[in-house]
Amino acid sequence: MDVRIGDLGEFGLISKINEIVKKEGKIADGLSLGIGDDTASILPRHGYEILVTCDSMVEGRHFLLEKTNFFDLGRRAMAINISDIGAMGGRPLYSLISLGLKKEMLLKDIEDLYRGFLAELNPFGASIIGGNLTGTGNGIFIDITLIGEIESGKAIKRSGAKPGDVILVTGYPGQASAGLKVLLKSTGDPFLMNHPIVDFYLRPKHRAELGMAVAKAGLATAMIDISDGFLGDLGHICEESGVGAELFIDKIPINEQLKEVAQILGTDPREFFFGESDDYELIITCNPKDVKKISDIALDLKVTVTEVGRITESKKGIVFSGEDRSAFTAKRGSWDHFKD
Repeated sequence: MDVRIGDLGEFGLISKINEIVKKEGKIADGLSLGIGDDTASILPRHGYEILVTCDSMVEGRHFLLEKTNFFDLGRRAMAINISDIGAMGGRPLYSLISLGLKKEMLLKDIEDLYRGFLAELNPFGASIIGGNLTGTGNGIFIDITLIGEIESGKAIKRSGAKPGDVILVTGYPGQASAGLKVLLKSTGDPFLMNHPIVDFYLRPKHRAELGMAVAKAGLATAMIDISDGFLGDLGHICEESGVGAELFIDKIPINEQLKEVAQILGTDPREFFFGESDDYELIITCNPKDVKKISDIALDLKVTVTEVGRITESKKGIVFSGEDRSAFTAKRGSWDHFKD
C-alpha cells in the first residue's frame, strides 16, 4: 500500500529521507557533521574560497507536476544550482534542501525526488547536509542552498570581460524554451510528446565540469550560465564588465532538432536562441589566443563550443553583424520572475 507523508508525520519523513541520504549519497570532503543535529559543520580547505548559491522552484511557476516525474524534478532542481557553482569555476560540495509539501503526497515520490538530487550530487562527491520541511496548502516548492569551493583567486566573475575578447557559447541555447513550448503543445500528439527536445527542458545538463576546467587553467575573462536567456545573460556580463558586444548572426549555433521544432511551431529558431530560456549552458569570454585551448578542453568533455561574437567598447551596446543581420531583429529576452 502506498504510504502518504501525512501518515508518517514530519519526523517520520525526515527519518526516511535520512535513510536515503546515508545509504545512497556521498560524504563530501571537509564535512565534520551532517544531517542529525541543529546545524551541519564543515571545515573549509586552506587556500580555497567558499561559493554559496541558492535557487527556488515553485509548482506552477517553474515546473508542472503533470508534465514530469519526481526523479527528473529532483535532478533539474539540483542541476540548476550546480550550474551556478560551475559558472564561477567551482566544485559543489554541500547542499541544504528545504521543501514545501502537501500531506497527501506519497512517500515514494519524495524518495524519488531525493534520488534525483543525489544523482546530480554524487558525481562530485557532494553531500546533502541538512534542510527543512514544511506543509503547504496549494502547490509544492523546492528551495536549495548549494555550497562549493574554488582555489583562492581562481573564481571567474561576470566583471572581467575586455574589449577584443572572444564570446563563446556551449551547446545550443534555446532548446529548453523550445522544449517547454513543445511540452505544453504536445497533448494528444505522440510525436511532440516524445520529441527529444523536451529533454532539454525537463532534464537540463549543467556544464560545471567545463567551468571547473576552464577556471583551473585560468583561460576565461568572464563566465555566466544561461539561466534566463542568452541575450539577457550576456547583458549581465556586459553590464558588470562595462563593455558591449558584437554578435555574429551567421554563426549562431542552431542544431537540426531546434530547426525541426521551430518549423513545427512556425518560429524562427533564432528567436529561441535569443529569447527567454533556461538551458544552463555557459557563455565564456576569453582572449583570442585562448579559444583553441578552451575548445580542446570542451572537446575532451564532449561539449560543443561555438564562437559567436566579440566584446566591444561599452558605448556600442549589444549589436549584430553578418550577412543575415538585416533579416532578423532580436529582442533582449531575459526571464523575469515578476513579469506577467
